[in-house]
Amino acid sequence: MEFLLAILVGVLYTAGVYMLLRRSVLKFIIGIIFLSNATNLLVFLAAGLIPGEPVFLDPAAGSTLQELADPLPQALVLTAVVIGFGIVVYLLAVKYRLFHETRTDDLDQLKPTEEE
Repeated sequence: MEFLLAILVGVLYTAGVYMLLRRSVLKFIIGIIFLSNATNLLVFLAAGLIPGEPVFLDPAAGSTLQELADPLPQALVLTAVVIGFGIVVYLLAVKYRLFHETRTDDLDQLKPTEEE
């Protein structure tokens, strides 16, 4: 399972960097989304996967600390998801304003030419 998730993280990083290098502003925003999701998965993988284990200790069941999932990476990823969503909404607002002013999504068409 961890191997498949590691491959998924690599694919998301690759797709994110590829989308960042495209000329379209919308593809740039999609690349930011891919990079954000890849980073969140990487934090989960670095924390270690313990499937099916609760976050809280049940003293009645005789659980030990080694059987618990670490709640810190979960809190960090939750915070990163909220921050990433805010960044994406901001970038979409900037893209809307850019398109409203220039009527283009292509970044190469935004360069000033020598005739101007």
